[in-house]
Amino acid sequence: MCGIMGYAGERDAAPILLEGLQRLEYRGYDSAGIAVIDDDGVIHIAKGAGKLGALRSGLEGVYPAGRTGIGHTRWATHGKPTENNAHPHTDCTGDIVVIHNGIVENYLELRAELRDRGHKLRSETDTEVVPHLVESYVGGGDDLLTAFRRTIARLEGAHALVVFSAKEPGRILAARVGNAGGVVVGYGVGEMFVSSDLSAVLPETQRVTFLADGEIASITAGGAEYVDFGGAPLTKTPQHVPFDPVSAAKGAYKHFMLKEIMEQPQCIVDTFRGRASFDPPGVELEDLHIADDVLASVTRVVLVGMGTSMHAALVGRTYFEQIARLPAEVDNSSEFRYRDSLIGPETLVISVAQSGETVDTLEAMADAKRHGAPQITICNTPGAQTTRVADGAVLTRCGPEVAVASTKTLTASITALYLLACHVGRIRGVVDDARLAELLGELVHVPALMGSVLKTEPEIAAIAHALSSRPNFLFLARGTQYPMAMEGALKLKEVSYIHAEGYPAGEMKHGPIALIDKMMPVVALALDDGTREKMLSNIEQVRARDGIVVGIVTEGDAEIAAKCDYALSLPRTTPLLYPLLSAIPMQLLSYHIALLRGCDVDQPRNLAKTVTVE
Repeated sequence: MCGIMGYAGERDAAPILLEGLQRLEYRGYDSAGIAVIDDDGVIHIAKGAGKLGALRSGLEGVYPAGRTGIGHTRWATHGKPTENNAHPHTDCTGDIVVIHNGIVENYLELRAELRDRGHKLRSETDTEVVPHLVESYVGGGDDLLTAFRRTIARLEGAHALVVFSAKEPGRILAARVGNAGGVVVGYGVGEMFVSSDLSAVLPETQRVTFLADGEIASITAGGAEYVDFGGAPLTKTPQHVPFDPVSAAKGAYKHFMLKEIMEQPQCIVDTFRGRASFDPPGVELEDLHIADDVLASVTRVVLVGMGTSMHAALVGRTYFEQIARLPAEVDNSSEFRYRDSLIGPETLVISVAQSGETVDTLEAMADAKRHGAPQITICNTPGAQTTRVADGAVLTRCGPEVAVASTKTLTASITALYLLACHVGRIRGVVDDARLAELLGELVHVPALMGSVLKTEPEIAAIAHALSSRPNFLFLARGTQYPMAMEGALKLKEVSYIHAEGYPAGEMKHGPIALIDKMMPVVALALDDGTREKMLSNIEQVRARDGIVVGIVTEGDAEIAAKCDYALSLPRTTPLLYPLLSAIPMQLLSYHIALLRGCDVDQPRNLAKTVTVE
């Protein structure tokens, strides 16, 4: 969740960059840097490890001169938080400067290619390949914009990228690739701004545009021009955003729920950023505070949670069994303490709670503490009560989730559980380097895959329009998708007030099949994850009773898609990570149905964000 700030105008750039970065420091704080071009076309770079205050102190009030510049505050992924790894990064000549939010998934391949061609890469970061690629195309005769477009075509993953060059002083290029990083362009009078977050530019201007996936802005003091990745011109009209905290937080979205759904690729990146290393493979969880020998000695795992958090825990159960090779079970927090569970020091108790203040989960944790069980909490709120009760925590780093119906905290919690299972498996000796590299390599592709799923929103909105009047829904799935079926039903109930149930598909013939008729939509999660053939049988049974089938299928599965009234395709990934993708279409379906029914999407009736009473 790195912070990006850029300025082109008539004022000194450095103070503006530093002020903008100060407002963005919540997005990253292990290193920071700025780059400014002076009137002679000379680039001056100042950067350092640590928080932004360390950079300010190092400058001692003497800022580099220049009226065009870019700045960055970093949350490390590839490479430790050192001055050398801090952004901005340059090419071999120092003429091309880049800052970046995202992960270059194929950076090892690009790094090797560039080194073979004589480029000197000096950092451990994935970002550094970007200026060198731009340099290689500029050296071949391209202008900066063409070189930037050609570079973007080489990058795998989702990104927000900003570049400038000493050869084109006064111009900044910014691009958005996928959905894992926002880009806001701000319009002033004789000056322009670019940032990763609306909050950084609103104190300077309230006229802004937002880049969509596949768009590039070419920014000078006099304004901005826009093109797509093919170079075709685009027309974008600035919009006026009121200068108030709610509007700043909501950005370009009508509702917080939609904004938070769309933020999920970035949230996944932020949850594994700095924790998952890829070369060599490793997992470091900075707030765990449980000794390795304690984790190595546990013989089973018990996960507790409520609502959406319990659904994340159900996916986590599979992770601990299949990755860490530990017996695992899940209990509803409110029921846990009534069981007088047989737990003790040999049982690892993991609580999942987005707020960290849910009273039933805290009571379950208190019971586990009385039995002497080591505890870890998955939480989105630093300093929350669960983080104080547990021995260790894995924070999901989503930022505030304003909508009552949880979306981004679900997928971030699942990601945190995946990392934790990898970590415990490594400690137990059941996950070797090769297996860990495979597990983390699959995870790093997920944000970009999620971005492609989010692009199906218009298709999902059309399905919502066709089905929004139906009074009941049934969600069916098997394996790791069963918790997602329950989550899909929960989301629909929460925001649209439609009665919905999530069932394991094998249970359909044991009761729910009696409800299926031509009025009943059945959302079937029929992915190529080992349960496909069984789900195909369920779909046939629904069709035989005239039920309406909404299939969530794997891309290219024409056979199942042909048997659905409506089919939504997900890109292929490992079966363990499909829940991160399948959550999205059900969230969007619930959102659009709720809109059509005139419901209060962000604040559904009778619900509260945090349940602090039993």
